[in-house]
Amino acid sequence: MAFALNTYPVTYRSKYSKGKWESEYLEKPHKTHEEEKAMSEEDRINLQNSRNYYEDMPLVNYTTQYGLACFEGLKAFPQKDGGLAIFRPDKNAERFARSMEGLCMPPFPEKLFLEACIETVKRNAKLDFLPHYKSEWEKDYFMTADSVYIRPFTISEGGIGVNLSNEPYVMVINTPVSSYFTAGNSDAIVSERIRATPNGTGWIKACSNYVISALAKSEALKNGYMECIFLDATQRKYIEEGSSCNIFFYLKSGELVTPELGDTILPGITRASIIELARDKGIKVTERKVSIEEALSDAKECFVSGTAAGATPLTSINYHGKKVIFNNGKTGELTSDIRDTIKGIQYGKLPDTKSWMIKVI
Repeated sequence: MAFALNTYPVTYRSKYSKGKWESEYLEKPHKTHEEEKAMSEEDRINLQNSRNYYEDMPLVNYTTQYGLACFEGLKAFPQKDGGLAIFRPDKNAERFARSMEGLCMPPFPEKLFLEACIETVKRNAKLDFLPHYKSEWEKDYFMTADSVYIRPFTISEGGIGVNLSNEPYVMVINTPVSSYFTAGNSDAIVSERIRATPNGTGWIKACSNYVISALAKSEALKNGYMECIFLDATQRKYIEEGSSCNIFFYLKSGELVTPELGDTILPGITRASIIELARDKGIKVTERKVSIEEALSDAKECFVSGTAAGATPLTSINYHGKKVIFNNGKTGELTSDIRDTIKGIQYGKLPDTKSWMIKVI
C-alpha cells in the first residue's frame, strides 16, 4: 500500500488572521470503513475527491503557483496492547514551526500542532478508521506493518505574483500507510542531480525541495534501484541525503557516521532517535562530513532513516558505474538491531523507556 490517497473523514483546518489562529475540525462525507472497502472503485474515487476538496479555499495562491509551503510527516502506530500512539510528535511540532519561520510565515503554535494531530487521529479512530495490531507483523520486523500517516501542511492565502504568505492555512489529514520501500531491492545509486544548495531551503521541510527528490528517485527506479543518494552542491564530494531520508554508514572501525546537519540537510526526527539509540548501545556515533570515497571504501553497513523509511538497509551503492556491496548484500547486524529497536518501540513490542510514544487511544 505504501502511501495512499484514502484520506480519513476527519481533517483539521486552522487559518491565521489578525494575529491569531482560528481552528476547526471538519468531518467530510463517509461510510463505515467496511462499507467503503466494499464500494466500487469509481464510487471510492468520487468519495475521496469529495473529501479532498474545499470550495471555500483559494485555488490561486502562493502555494499552488510558486510552491511556497511546508509540511510534516508523522505516524500513529497500532500498539501490541490494542491502543494507538504517535511517535515523538513534539519534535515534529518544533520542526514545523521552524519551517514556517524559515519561509517567513507566522509559525504554528506547537501546542495547537500536538492537539490537532492527536485529535484528528482520535476522531477518525472513533469512526473505525484505524489499523489494528497483527502479530504476524513481527515476523518481518514490522517492515510491512500498517500505521496511520499524519500529514500537517500549509496552504497560503489567495494571491498571485511572487510573494510571501502572511495569513496561511494549516491543514492536518490522516491516511493509511504501510511499507515505503519495495521489498527485495535495496540497491542505491548516486544521483547527478543537486537536492539543495548552501543558503537555500534544504534544512526546511519545504514542498519545493521534493521536486528534485521525486525526479531523482524516479530515475533511480527506472534504472532498477530502490533509492538515490545526493552529494553536496559545491564540491560534489560529500554525501548529504537519500531521496527523502537521512543516511548512516557503519564503518569497519566500529564508528557509526551520518552527515552533519547544516542548511542543506533536513534534521530528521528518526535520525536523531537512531543516534540516541545507537549511543545507548555503546556505539560511537559521529555527525560529520562523509565523503562518497570514504563511504564506499570504509563502510561495512549502510542504512537510510526517516518517518517512512524507519531504518531501511542499503546493501549496495553505485557511483559512476562502480558498485560497492555492503555486508555481502545482506542486512547488517547493527542495522537490524537499530531497525528492530525503533520499530519495537513504535509498535509497543519493546518498552518505551524514553517516553517517545504519545498515547491516542
